[in-house]
Amino acid sequence: MIPRFLAAIIQERDHGSPEANRAAIAERLREAAARGARLALLMELHNGPYFCQTQSLEAFERAEPIPGPSTDFLGALAAELGLVVVGSLFERRAPGLYHNTAVVLDADGRLAGIYRKMHIPQDPGFEEKFYFTPGDLGFRPIPTAVGKLGVLVCWDQWFPEAARLMAIAGAELLLYPTAIGWDPRDPEDERERQREAWMLVQRGHAVANALPVLVCNRVGLELSSGGGAGIRFWGSSFAVGPQGEWLARAGETEPEILLVEIDKTRTEAVRRIWPFLRDRRIECYEALLKRWNEG
Repeated sequence: MIPRFLAAIIQERDHGSPEANRAAIAERLREAAARGARLALLMELHNGPYFCQTQSLEAFERAEPIPGPSTDFLGALAAELGLVVVGSLFERRAPGLYHNTAVVLDADGRLAGIYRKMHIPQDPGFEEKFYFTPGDLGFRPIPTAVGKLGVLVCWDQWFPEAARLMAIAGAELLLYPTAIGWDPRDPEDERERQREAWMLVQRGHAVANALPVLVCNRVGLELSSGGGAGIRFWGSSFAVGPQGEWLARAGETEPEILLVEIDKTRTEAVRRIWPFLRDRRIECYEALLKRWNEG
């Protein structure tokens, strides 16, 4: 495994059709590889719009099997470019059984592993419980040519338990394909609080686990098929190091490629001065297995 490498965070928008989105992905991945990237992270549900704004039976037609057309497409690009690719798909596992699933294609093109999103939100504009069954694969890092990847998806990023379980299972970095944005009707101060909280909690995961964290969000205003104000995805994709330090940050409105150097050797150095894993009182944490501790 290589201790240092360049990673690319591909911040993008929906281009209107699966074909246009795949073309944009291919162009971006080729550009990232030409600039020296060994790992590329795509946004959540990158093949199309964020269709979960409303409940629609027709939207299930977007789902596909894994392995399937998208993993074949991404795998061919990964092999061509010698690039580890982390994608995000609407998985049709069986009739009536669907998941929000991250896929990892190794640098030789093979499907290295998948992660099924564990935490499923249900909020106005984020009707994910209608579509997705919670994941059943647990929090297991996926070995690749660049190391063990702790891949989580969007709403998972708010839960320190998920990051910790990936860390103690041996993840060498945490990656979050994401689709998050504002209700355009929210006031400016509320929008900024939400975005800042989103970045802060993930920087906390980096610090608490002494791991680099890579986050890829989408951009653009996407209107729902049922009308309404839609969602303005706030971009702001970023990477931080194992002390939460900023490594790279994207803007809020435009597609872009963030290139960031990942130095996995810093995890060992940081954990020596901040030995959180050593000092965890695992014999005292049984209450974490309860929904609420009544005392």
